[in-house]
Amino acid sequence: MTGTSQFTLSATLCGGALHRPGDPGYDDARRAWNVAVDLQPAAVGYPSSVAELAEAVYAAGVAGLRIAVQGTGHAAGALEDLSDALLIRTSGMRRIDVDARRAVVRVQAGVQWGDVVEAAAVHGLTVLHGSSPDVGVVGYSLGGGLGWYARALGLQAHQIIAATVVSSSGDILQVDEHAHAELLWALRGGGGNFAIVAELEFRAYRFTTAYAGMFAWDWSHADEVVRRWVSWTSDAPDAVTTSLRLLQLPPIPEIPEPFRGRKLVAIDGAVLAQDPEAERILAPLRELRPEIDTFTRTPSDQLVRLHMDPEGPTPCVIDSGLLTGLPEEAVDAFLAAAGPESPSVVMIAELRQLGGVLARGSETPSALPGFAAPFALLTVSVAPTPEIGAALKEQCRQIITAMAPWDGGQYLNFAEFTVDPADGFPAEHWGRLRALRLAWDPDEVLIASHRIPVARPHWLR
Repeated sequence: MTGTSQFTLSATLCGGALHRPGDPGYDDARRAWNVAVDLQPAAVGYPSSVAELAEAVYAAGVAGLRIAVQGTGHAAGALEDLSDALLIRTSGMRRIDVDARRAVVRVQAGVQWGDVVEAAAVHGLTVLHGSSPDVGVVGYSLGGGLGWYARALGLQAHQIIAATVVSSSGDILQVDEHAHAELLWALRGGGGNFAIVAELEFRAYRFTTAYAGMFAWDWSHADEVVRRWVSWTSDAPDAVTTSLRLLQLPPIPEIPEPFRGRKLVAIDGAVLAQDPEAERILAPLRELRPEIDTFTRTPSDQLVRLHMDPEGPTPCVIDSGLLTGLPEEAVDAFLAAAGPESPSVVMIAELRQLGGVLARGSETPSALPGFAAPFALLTVSVAPTPEIGAALKEQCRQIITAMAPWDGGQYLNFAEFTVDPADGFPAEHWGRLRALRLAWDPDEVLIASHRIPVARPHWLR
């Protein structure tokens, strides 16, 4: 790799949408969704088709550049140095095809969840989206995909049935259970380490509503609400998936009036059951008389905004982990680190309910079958300046550290910085993933957010 190799790239690459350092469009092109991350790639290309994507990959190889791929730029903080890489932005690849008869959706690499949710709803279908409409479908799916129906239906990765990929050498391949089945297994949760997904095909579901919404209390009730929620999750049925958050929200117009400038404890989620059963399931939480109660029968296409995640480029600090449990002493530690009596100013300290199908493991062969841990922990703050970001990063880390006695590994889609990727997979899958990386990208040309290293024979090390 040479420091000037990027200049051998053709100016007509990616339909002419190629940006190098110093070009007028370079700074906008390299900007990730998390604008606090400063990416400095050798060049940025915007293919608009599968053929242009393959051409870009081949040209990068000729120029001696590695390759990173982004749709929206989520998880950009976990990328390696890109100074010797072509960053391919797939935002121009936005086609969506819905096969209503088969209940199958096919999307190109730049499609975001908000558009898919709407397209599927027209045909009476629901997809396993996440908590934000502007997250890219492909990156979310390859990393697992933990949404509002996960405890009942599994991860979005488990819904993948086929893909069109571009290999690290620029070849276009079709992948399904009959062709390159081992690669399909790796794409279901193994991330972008093996090939570049140009198009993804996955199952949708024939329902159009869920009993969904949010409970919220002033956070002076945090102790009671957190302990009730943790107790309630111990035998909650698979039909319900929820999240609990301690919120310290700024007084900005982007936040709806009932929440603006407030400190709250909130529980949101969805129940895949008829109303009487859903109300029975949620009754122990509703008994605490929330100030805000929006749980009701809801069109499933509205759930993509239920969590009120920020949309559009945002400067964020994020830290996360999985938890082996929440016994009394763990709840004490969580409240002491993030609750009303803590010094924390972290905007969101979140616990996500896992278990159900996620604990039993998917019947679909996949690199990430589920989670042994019953909870995920996520901390998020908006950082308008690097100095504020550094302070908030430390506060987020303090919450994670407080929960270290119950460390249960990583969910890599939540890990916005470099972690040991082996912590994100079952131990028995790690060797297989490394062997597949050797088979599909032996020179480690592809730069994924969480790098799975190749498994080289000892005599080549």
